[in-house]
Amino acid sequence: MKNKINLPILNQSQRMTRRELIFRAGAGFSGLALAALLDQDDLLAAEPQRKRANPLAAKPAMFPAKAKSVIFLFMYGGVSHVDTFDPKPELTRHHGKPMNKGKVDVFFGNPGNLMASPYKFKKHGQSGIEVSELYPHLAQKVDDLCLVRSVYTTSNNHSPAIFQMNSGNMRPGNPSLGSWVTYGLGSENENLPAYIVMYDWRGGPIGGAPNWSSGFMPAAFQGTAFRSGNVPIVDLNPPKWVDPHLQRAEVDFIQKMNQEHHERHAGNSDLDARIASYELAFQMQTSAPEAVDISKESEATKKLYGIGEKTTDYFGRQCLVARRLVERGVRFIQLYSGGGHQQESWDAHYGLHENHTLHCAETDKPMSGLIQDLKSRGLLDSTLVVWGGEFGRMPISQSGIGRDHNPHGFTMWMTGGGVKGGQALGATDEYGYKAEVEPYSVHDMHATILRAMGLDHRKLTYYYGGRDQRLTNFGGDPILKVFA
Repeated sequence: MKNKINLPILNQSQRMTRRELIFRAGAGFSGLALAALLDQDDLLAAEPQRKRANPLAAKPAMFPAKAKSVIFLFMYGGVSHVDTFDPKPELTRHHGKPMNKGKVDVFFGNPGNLMASPYKFKKHGQSGIEVSELYPHLAQKVDDLCLVRSVYTTSNNHSPAIFQMNSGNMRPGNPSLGSWVTYGLGSENENLPAYIVMYDWRGGPIGGAPNWSSGFMPAAFQGTAFRSGNVPIVDLNPPKWVDPHLQRAEVDFIQKMNQEHHERHAGNSDLDARIASYELAFQMQTSAPEAVDISKESEATKKLYGIGEKTTDYFGRQCLVARRLVERGVRFIQLYSGGGHQQESWDAHYGLHENHTLHCAETDKPMSGLIQDLKSRGLLDSTLVVWGGEFGRMPISQSGIGRDHNPHGFTMWMTGGGVKGGQALGATDEYGYKAEVEPYSVHDMHATILRAMGLDHRKLTYYYGGRDQRLTNFGGDPILKVFA
């Protein structure tokens, strides 16, 4: 009978994966050299108990700036600038005539004749800036707004244009604007995500979650989608029978196991994000419901946002929640108006009047209320509010009732955060087809938003793919005229 050999039983920390076995057996001296280089770059744990850095810890700005947070009001589908903020008398004068601009670049083909706006424009405020009758409440805040009437983008297709507006790149897989801001500045709240997205009740934008992705950055910088109501995230709250003390113990045990694994595999961004997300999720079970609960807000505040009114209730709630999130230190918030396709969004192919009358009515009072509420609470100076969509609409008609996509010239506006209000920068041509005076690209807008937050777009980089990547990889300069 052969002698029985008792092999030692290895605990979890002593076991190795197949990859580790191959590395130790075959990599040899090259593995030692690689480990030394990684350690020099602080990518390996120098000490067994070295504390893991929080990727969302607050960081100082690169230079002094007023803005501490951003609220991006995204009008998904493409707002018609010539019907909202960019009046064109020549368009009215030449209604029904061909647009003499050479070949017209339209998305659906068969460009029609010039189509005058069905809406009247009127001067408002001390600045005398003209605003469409579609925005009666927002027009009263025009002296707080800086309109940029000459923005242009690259694609006339929704998906790549939305990706470009959100990330600077027409392809998915790149960090979004919110990810760059939170990467550069971190978060001032440990109980809520640094970057929160709230989309329309009719659905999200084309492209979905990649629009608020962290791309090649660590997952900790991606956006978190919130719903309206007291349950902002599905399955966030545990069942009633779960004891909170036992849950705390369970989370602590999981964190301990993750931390031990992290010490053997330092530099794993997915693991960093997972460790941070477990603790954040636990804290959010009490913080997130409280943040979106508007029941304790005064009736006057709710009325200011249009809450309780059929048309404005949903977007009004989103805007009020955005203000509450800013108060609690959330760094970047993006609200979507419009969801799904065609008339459910701002995509006015098949009826401009019906489309824009509805969506402007849904958003006018809530956005005006947001600006007024932020201002009255002393938050507007530290909050940059940005408004816009992925592109504009054509000055010519589509089937006589709608307008096609127009990436060549459209309007965006900003307020708060050090922005000089009561001004309109740039201009499109006499019909509103192309940005003609001081044209500004999407990349210029991105550089401007980063500057408002105290971030230099040229120095805010992340090493990936063999080079230092930027939000403004394809160019861009901050529009200094925007600022006071």
